[in-house]
Amino acid sequence: MEEQTRLVAAGNLLEAHTWKGMLESSGVQVEIRGEALLGGVGELPTGIQNVELWVAESQYELAKTQMASLDAQCPQWKCVNCHEINESSFELCWNCSAERSEKYS
Repeated sequence: MEEQTRLVAAGNLLEAHTWKGMLESSGVQVEIRGEALLGGVGELPTGIQNVELWVAESQYELAKTQMASLDAQCPQWKCVNCHEINESSFELCWNCSAERSEKYS
C-alpha cells in the first residue's frame, strides 16, 4: 500500500466530506481520519479533535491543486447585518450569527 500524506485538517465534518467528494470526483482517493473522535468534543484535548484528509503521496500535488481551485470558487462573504467579512466555509456570520448573505467581498 502506498504511503499517504495529510492534505488538510478540517474542524468541520461537513466541510471535510464536501472536500472529499470534490477530490474523489477529480480522481483523487481520499481517506478521512479522526471522524470518530468528534464524539469526544469537550472531553478530549482540542489538538486531536480535527478531521483530517489524507491522500496517496502520488496524488498529493493534484489534490493540492484541486483544493486551491475550490478556494477560488468560494470567495469570502460580507454579512449584511454587521458588515463583517466571513470565510467561505462559514454559513453563519462569526460575529453576529446572521445567516450567510449573497454579498461577496
